[in-house]
Amino acid sequence: MAGQARAGASVPVAPLRSVPRLDEEKTAQRGGPSLSASLMNPLVDREWDDAISAHPDATIFHSTAWARVLVDTYGHRPCYVQISLNGGLLALVPMMEVQSVLTRSRGICLPFSDYCAPLTFSGFGHELVTQKLQQIAHERCWSYFELRSHSIVPVNTPASESYCGHFLDLRIGPEALISNFSSSVKRAVRKAQRSGLNVSIQSSPDAMAQFYELHVRTRRRHGVPPQPRSFFINIQRHLLNPGFGFIVLVECQKDPIAAAIFFRLGRHAIYKFGASDERLQELRANNLAMFEGIRYLAEGGAETLHFGRTDKENEGLRRFKLSWGATEETLDYVRFDTSSGAWKHPRDSRSTSHRRIFRALPASLNRLAGAMIYPHLD
Repeated sequence: MAGQARAGASVPVAPLRSVPRLDEEKTAQRGGPSLSASLMNPLVDREWDDAISAHPDATIFHSTAWARVLVDTYGHRPCYVQISLNGGLLALVPMMEVQSVLTRSRGICLPFSDYCAPLTFSGFGHELVTQKLQQIAHERCWSYFELRSHSIVPVNTPASESYCGHFLDLRIGPEALISNFSSSVKRAVRKAQRSGLNVSIQSSPDAMAQFYELHVRTRRRHGVPPQPRSFFINIQRHLLNPGFGFIVLVECQKDPIAAAIFFRLGRHAIYKFGASDERLQELRANNLAMFEGIRYLAEGGAETLHFGRTDKENEGLRRFKLSWGATEETLDYVRFDTSSGAWKHPRDSRSTSHRRIFRALPASLNRLAGAMIYPHLD
């Protein structure tokens, strides 16, 4: 991808100009609503994090730290939108402009983010927000823009993609949490604890390197290439090192056999990645990693844990997440097509035939494929 960054290298991104204000002065003179929007770069405009901190639903995906991961890894351009109505803050919409030699320019809220709802500060005006986003898409020549939430569009807007989401209320306390675990989870955790496995909470580069080796194995087993190593180097640097997340590492005789990565901003946490060595699956290290992550978050004052998105067809993963007492919800993405001026209907089902190929490739070729493919994806 043109402009892709080396791992750990900061990508200079020029300040963004404000979007024209839709005849703001004229509407103000007529006594009508005064609507304005500004494009912000949170890597330059430090007030972005101050603004999201005022919203109770802000997650790590809304933060400047996550923006740095995406920019430093893939070179995407931040086009974060601040929309005001009559001088008061109406909405904050984090958006990355994704470009590559293979695809047309588009705006995504946000790439590689399981869910990312625009942050609105009023129960009304959602239509004004989407109108502003459509205007921005036209001006920046995006082929489309995508919102990874259905929250600000009418209920009859078609979903371009639909997933399952699962979340856990951590406020109920450790005893209630454990009582809500399925019997199979309780048995698996007890077995892992009796197996003499060592569990630690870490955030170091060495721990991330150990996770990545397990991640490569796991992705190959699932028939998909791993994200590039630089992605995880930047996650460790910009998220884990400053305290926005951690790795639960499970070892058997000093060899890592399972790991899980959790992110946290304020009261909201997310389980983002899990990986394991399938050769020692009978030790149930995956269950132990999840259990320790949930306990660490609950004891640390987190209030909610989101388990990320899950394909609706992936019954095994859905059962795994539900077995922790999680509540299931629908995660709808919506996509506005700029040329037609309409919200897109669901895309055709994605082929899974490629998975056989990636399962057969050596780990080195899988890593190379991931480094080549992911800069063009979102």
